[in-house]
Amino acid sequence: MSGAGADAERGALGERLVEAALLEGDFLLRSGRRSRYYLDKYRFETQPELLRALGDRLAAAAAAVEPEAARLAGPALGAVALAASAAMASGLPFIIVRGETKEYGTGRRIEGPFESGEVVCLVEDVVTSGGALAEAVAAVREAGLVVRHALCVVDREEGGADALARIGVRLHALYRASELLAVRAGTDNPRG
Repeated sequence: MSGAGADAERGALGERLVEAALLEGDFLLRSGRRSRYYLDKYRFETQPELLRALGDRLAAAAAAVEPEAARLAGPALGAVALAASAAMASGLPFIIVRGETKEYGTGRRIEGPFESGEVVCLVEDVVTSGGALAEAVAAVREAGLVVRHALCVVDREEGGADALARIGVRLHALYRASELLAVRAGTDNPRG
């Protein structure tokens, strides 16, 4: 789908995200910052229709920005459902990036088969400062994989894209937080 139809579909999905997952109040973020709003990833990642639509969009974005990708990568826990959905939509296998190496089982930080030197495209839910995603990039690179691009459902526009750019990773967001906040406010001006 292209043109007006794709724009309408994207807008409708954005409205569904706002309805399902945009909470207002006083929230402490992983970055340590406080925010008047919170995008609750579990409210959109646990809804089959939203997860399917997001997986389709992430798969299309991965094909567009990283056509050389041999697989997708999703940091645990938050992005695993998204990476799985995008893998099913794209046909690309995926790996899971643990927050830390476990002392039991295989003792691996990267779960799932892969070959050193493969190109992966990282998938994330919400990016704020980029710290968690930068940690995942480091782990993936330490395992011998190549990562140049990362996808996220929402970029909170609080420095994450710049932080990732400093380590050679370009962030591509399906939505910017300002867009979703504009939807909540009922405006067409994302900065208004």
